[in-house]
Formats: sequence, structure tokens, C-alpha cells
Amino acid sequence: MSDEPLEQTVFIVSDSTGITAETFSHAVLSQFESIRFQAVRLPFIDSTEKAEAVARRIARQADSGGPLPLVFSTLVDSDIADRIRSAPCIFIDLFGTVVQHLEGVLGAKASQSVGRSHTNGLSEQYNNRIEAINFSLAHDDGQYVHGLEQADVILIGVSRCGKTPTSLYLAMQYAVKAANYPLIPEDFDRAALPATLQPFRRKLFGLSIQPERLAEVRNERRPNSQYASLKQCRQEVADAERLMRMEGIPWLSTTTRSIEEISTKILDEVGLDRMSY
Repeated sequence: MSDEPLEQTVFIVSDSTGITAETFSHAVLSQFESIRFQAVRLPFIDSTEKAEAVARRIARQADSGGPLPLVFSTLVDSDIADRIRSAPCIFIDLFGTVVQHLEGVLGAKASQSVGRSHTNGLSEQYNNRIEAINFSLAHDDGQYVHGLEQADVILIGVSRCGKTPTSLYLAMQYAVKAANYPLIPEDFDRAALPATLQPFRRKLFGLSIQPERLAEVRNERRPNSQYASLKQCRQEVADAERLMRMEGIPWLSTTTRSIEEISTKILDEVGLDRMSY
């Protein structure tokens, strides 16, 4: 009996970028560990001609044998969606099902605007994101300390524990102005936060990491250096966690968490978990 996982083709179809459908499908399908999913993203399907071409592609896949393809759709136009729904597939309408339910609950009709969540480049939310990204880039790794009073959150931790990618993710996804500042051995020797950060204690959130993982990451950057040695990593991580506990700064380990988990925890802890649409 073969131990090879089952294979299933998944089509992710959208009239815009397909990012929403891709994110949802990945979250759901990751629960089925015994199946290997081959995802095909088909964005910008915004005409019946394109929809018919997609339907033909799905039909060819169905004819090749194996289980019927899965289709995750965020198509707004019902005619376009129906063209694809008619193909031999298991069609999962992420948009229509939810919108129809909400129309009944809210007592209001949806606008049915294609790609609305990704359009209007001059919207306030879009501009806020761009401003937050620029802020996070300028205040990465403590390189620019002016303007920290504008930060929504300041991430602290030892070098290479994940501060930069988390800051940028918060900026891009949530328009959060996230600065980050490294904790270094001199801070541990003083047993105190850097003076630059003292006025902003309420905005601080700490990131840590298992020393073994930190050593791996640092060795990719500076192989066989003191900076990357396991002994140095153990000392810095222990000192950083001790300092954060002493200063009463909330923190978490990034070792086994995804950047989405880390960011969600930060938003919750710092009270930035509300968004406007």
C-alpha cells in the first residue's frame, strides 16, 4: 500500500488579485494533511470570455483523472461565476454565499463592485498603509530615532529575532506605524532600556526567539562568527528576556509562530485590533 499523499488540484479564481481567496483556501486546506494540494491561481477573470477559458481549463483537469478539481471563487459577477460553476468541479463561492446572507441580515444590498477591496488607490486606508510602510522602513533597526512619538508600536528584541519582517507586515496589512529597535549587550550590561526608548515604554512590545534558531539565522548572515555562536545567542536571549520581564514589557517568542500569528498577538496586546472599511 502506497504512503504517497493523495493529490488534489485547486483553482483559485478571482476578478481581482485572488489574494483573499488564496489566503482563505490555504487556511482551510492546510487542515487536510493527508492530501497534497496543487494550487493554481487565476486572477483578473473579469469577462465571460475569460470565464469560459477557465471553465475549459478546469474541464481538462477533470478529464485527466483523479478527484474533481476544487474551485475557490471570489467572483462578484454572477454570470461570470456561473460559467465557471458549470464546469466539472466542486465550486466554493466565498463571495456570493456570504454576501447573500449579509444582505438579509443587514437589510442592505451589496454594491457588486468588482475588485472593490483592492481599488480606490487614493482612499484614506490605502494612503495610511503607504505612510505606515515608509515609517517602518525609516525606523527599522533603530537607524532613525526622530519621530518615534508617531509610532503605534515599537518592537524590541535581539538582532535577527524577526522585528523587521513583523514591522513591515503590520504596516502593509494594517497600516500600523511599527518601528523596531535592537537590544544589544550594552543594554544588558546597564540592565536598562536604551534611553531613546524610555519615553515610549507603553508602546514597546518585545520579540524573542529560541537560541538554537537564532544561531541558525545568524550563521546564514555571518557564518562561524562570535555573533552567530550558540553561546552568544543563549546569553543575549536570556538577557533580553530578563530585561523585558524586569521592565514589565509584554513579549512573545517568534520561534514557532507565523508572522500572521505574531502580528495578531501584537495588535491584540497593544490595543490596535480595530479596523475601518
